Amino acid sequence: MAKKHTQRLKKHPRPTQAPATPLALHAGTDKALLPLGALMLAASMGSWAQTTSATPEGAAGATLSTITVREKAQIQSKDTLQVQKTTIGKGNQELRDIPQSVTVFTERLMADRNQDDFREVLRTTAGVTFQAGETGEEDVRLRGFSLGQAGDIYIDGMKDAPLYERDTFNNDRIEVLKGSASMLFGKGSTGGVVNQVNKAPLLIDQHEASYTLGTGQQHRLTGDFNFKTGDDDAFRVNALLHNAENFGAGQQKSGIAPTYSWGIGTRDEFSVGLYYLDVQGKPLYNHPWFLKNGVIAPSLPARNYYGLNSDYLNTSAQYVTLGHIHRFDDNGELKTRLRHGRYERDLWASAIRFAAGTTIDNINDRTVITRTPKGRVGTSDLTQLQSDYTNSFQWLGQKHDLIAGADLYQDDAKRNQNFAGTASGINTTVGSPNNGDWRADTRGAPAYNTFTARNLGLYVQDTMALTQTVKLVAGLRYDLFKASYHSSTNLDHARSDGLWSPRVGALYQPSDVASYYVSYGTSYNTSGDTYQFANPSAATAKTANTDPEKSRNLEIGGKFEIFEKRASLGIAAFYSEKYNERNTDPDTASQQQLLSGKRHAAGIEVNFAGRITPQWEVFFNHSWIPNAKIDQSNVVLAANGGGAQVQGDRPGLTPKQSGSLWSTYAVTPKVRLGAGLNYRGQQNPEGARNVTADSFVTADAMAEYSLDDKTSLKLNISNLTNKLYADTLYRGFYAPGAARSVQLTLKSRF
Repeated sequence: MAKKHTQRLKKHPRPTQAPATPLALHAGTDKALLPLGALMLAASMGSWAQTTSATPEGAAGATLSTITVREKAQIQSKDTLQVQKTTIGKGNQELRDIPQSVTVFTERLMADRNQDDFREVLRTTAGVTFQAGETGEEDVRLRGFSLGQAGDIYIDGMKDAPLYERDTFNNDRIEVLKGSASMLFGKGSTGGVVNQVNKAPLLIDQHEASYTLGTGQQHRLTGDFNFKTGDDDAFRVNALLHNAENFGAGQQKSGIAPTYSWGIGTRDEFSVGLYYLDVQGKPLYNHPWFLKNGVIAPSLPARNYYGLNSDYLNTSAQYVTLGHIHRFDDNGELKTRLRHGRYERDLWASAIRFAAGTTIDNINDRTVITRTPKGRVGTSDLTQLQSDYTNSFQWLGQKHDLIAGADLYQDDAKRNQNFAGTASGINTTVGSPNNGDWRADTRGAPAYNTFTARNLGLYVQDTMALTQTVKLVAGLRYDLFKASYHSSTNLDHARSDGLWSPRVGALYQPSDVASYYVSYGTSYNTSGDTYQFANPSAATAKTANTDPEKSRNLEIGGKFEIFEKRASLGIAAFYSEKYNERNTDPDTASQQQLLSGKRHAAGIEVNFAGRITPQWEVFFNHSWIPNAKIDQSNVVLAANGGGAQVQGDRPGLTPKQSGSLWSTYAVTPKVRLGAGLNYRGQQNPEGARNVTADSFVTADAMAEYSLDDKTSLKLNISNLTNKLYADTLYRGFYAPGAARSVQLTLKSRF
């Protein structure tokens, strides 16, 4: 008689008890854990019916399905800085097989640094800068290229909406792919993409709870509870409660993310996941600047909040994901996911300014600060369906690693980017921040501009092994993008674009610890998205008439496993170029734009993560961009030497040096110490060539003590020297980096 698991794949090894705490982990003692299962869609059940053996269980001739065996079980992201596999390349690929730079922030790294906010992670990413957007949604830049008002941010490989304030409570890791990536992700992806990997159920009973007490009356409670509910099914839920007064700019967050998976590791695997996050806070919209010889001189303490007590920034995200994985007998795997979510943002802020006549020489505690109302409101209903197929096989005498797939999304959005109401006339002074002034909300119902976008993408990529050491990578994607816009004043615009995105590369892997590569990829930015057409008008019609911008990225580098494979090192040189950037047509400026502009950025990227010794862990990522230039532009230099960047200038928000270093050392089995640096070189705001934000370096520190093998107490100090610096930039203002904070965290696994 055949055994009960006739139609199941053999499961990977799993531990009989929870893994050791981070302090007790040393090389050679890592616990073996079942790799995380991917999400599955019940709609794909038809493939299960077609490929399941027709031979009844117990009948003569019944055979076992293909068995998969891993040489080494994966380590949980919460226990290591080093990652050898990633899902950012669509399949579950080795980092050494991806011919581009990839930076991975594991749960262990984010927990060590207490990076609770998603932007805190991005701020420690080499090459990332921020434009303080007037929409209240920060525009993230990577290597100087916009990530499209958060349009190039993903969750488990699917688009994430730009409206809400993100928290890391449900992140297993955050992956950053550098360089053009439209072959994998479609429109955008010029500087790269950021992928948030959600936590997934494990076949083990393991729970973790933590409580943080911090400056600004911060109280944060998180829980990560994983239940093994059967032989091949499990339930995991992550929860968050966060409250901080934050010296007047308070914030309250609540979130929950339950996921149930069944059939884990078998032929057909299913999951249902929910996500809910609500954030209610007060926006630190801006600080006005003074200039000293063209350099921004921050003058107001970063901790001070000068907005009205009635100001608020409220956002929410809620979505459901259904998933299915089918594993074929030939080792092929088909992942299908369906996600639908609603995302909301309501901003009512005060843009603060110094009273007329204020200079850096006469500013004092009595200096008057005015408050001008700024309001934005928006919602997005985002529906996505995505299927990805992966397989490794022999064909024509060569080994092939194939990834192919299709994805479809529709975004139904509503925006009002000028929902501010009348001026309050309530002023304050430099010496009276957080003074409790309040005004009534008299704005009424917003008049929405509506936006609908739909995109269908089809892609295929093959990695072919020419020899035991040489591989060729070739991929191609086609996207059909359609968008329509309707304003509250009955103006309409529409776009439709069909675009091809190629990717080619070569890998030379002389050993299992070294991989050298060269790659070429393209990307494009359509002239239609929610930011550009949030307020359709005759003036924006010229953008709607413009074809997509196009970019390309050339990269050459190497990836290495060092220190007896305890650490990973990546080094790459890159050249990223947008070769038909939008420019105003001087002859028909009111009707259209020309794709006559060009800019580039060239430099070197370094990534390191892992253990140098069993006690010493290091994470380092660095971006050096010595050569960045606006090669062609129709922008004319202003008479006073200011204005937007012009031909020959260095692009805004593109510092030469940026990155971060984090290092921990287990002094004893119970005591671990850590320290880190974050740094960014000089840069200009986009569109203000005569203004410079100075370089800065901030320092962080950490000390952790294990009370026993399950419970630890950790002290974090961020911005140790209380450095005052300009972090996010806009043409007329900046927002300062966070002031010094102290946090004490009690964490327990059980």
